Amino acid sequence: MKACFLSTPAAVESNPLQYGEFAKPKPAAGEVLVRVQVCGVCRTDLHVIEGELPPKRSPVIPGHQVVGRIAARGAGAERFPAGTRVGIAWLHKTDGTCEYCRRGEENLCDAPLFTGYSVNGGYAEYLVAPEDFVYAIPEVFPDEQAAPLLCAGIIGYRCLKMSEIHSAERLGFYGFGAAAHVAIQVARHWGVEVYAATRDARHQALARELGARWAGGTLEQPPAKLDAAIVFAPAGEIVPAALRALRKGGRLILGGIHMSAIPSFAYELLYQERVIRSVANNTRKDGEDFLRLAGEIPVRTHVQVFPLAEANRALNALKNDAISGAAVLRVNA
Repeated sequence: MKACFLSTPAAVESNPLQYGEFAKPKPAAGEVLVRVQVCGVCRTDLHVIEGELPPKRSPVIPGHQVVGRIAARGAGAERFPAGTRVGIAWLHKTDGTCEYCRRGEENLCDAPLFTGYSVNGGYAEYLVAPEDFVYAIPEVFPDEQAAPLLCAGIIGYRCLKMSEIHSAERLGFYGFGAAAHVAIQVARHWGVEVYAATRDARHQALARELGARWAGGTLEQPPAKLDAAIVFAPAGEIVPAALRALRKGGRLILGGIHMSAIPSFAYELLYQERVIRSVANNTRKDGEDFLRLAGEIPVRTHVQVFPLAEANRALNALKNDAISGAAVLRVNA
């Protein structure tokens, strides 16, 4: 099969992904083989490819926002009929037995596997996944519209839940890429007032188009104190600025899997019961709840589509903030 794979982590400017033939996988018991239609390009892919996340597999096929159709089923896999359109996300599998899994916190599993990182992902014509970790995709979404929902959407939704934001409250977004442009649609559906801080004028314009009350520069102070804020950008220097924007008792959520160092800051920024909380991965319930809600709203993703062979170009565009919304690879027609 055709795939884009990484042999050695390197800066995306060096175009490290190789496009070529790769062995087609076979589904084991309880697994499904999925013929990939599209795969979203995520900032986490950048962290994998550039080595900011320690390598787990070499070579590895990145990609964890996969939309495709069931091509074959392993022994005992009966959840989805052949031909069903499904989605595959970042959380590939958990051990199901550790204390976190037993407590319903499988996103914190002690021995997880991740799609496109510790197992091969969706920058390929086919991939396999345990059927229990595969999602049904609401019919309202075309393939390319559905792909960003599977990580940007799900993680954005978990960030919203962790923020404990309510109708008529003020919520700040720091960074306005794939996750934020989906999360704002959920927040506005809930009646939340959104303020967007992002460095790129095109992203500021998109935020206003999607209903932001205000959009300004990354480190600018919004015109009103915020009840909560979510940092989507992987830049630690944003944290003090975001804390400064919060009211007393405000909640700051860090939505990235990787972030540069957070600089020291005065205790007064955290004092008065402000809270900082990270978000790690997602549970399957997060995915199921979000996809159901996204179909009801319905969420509309802004996408730029690239052919699979141009994955390096898509990643370079993402790194340089040249994507308005989300990048998606077209794998099979």
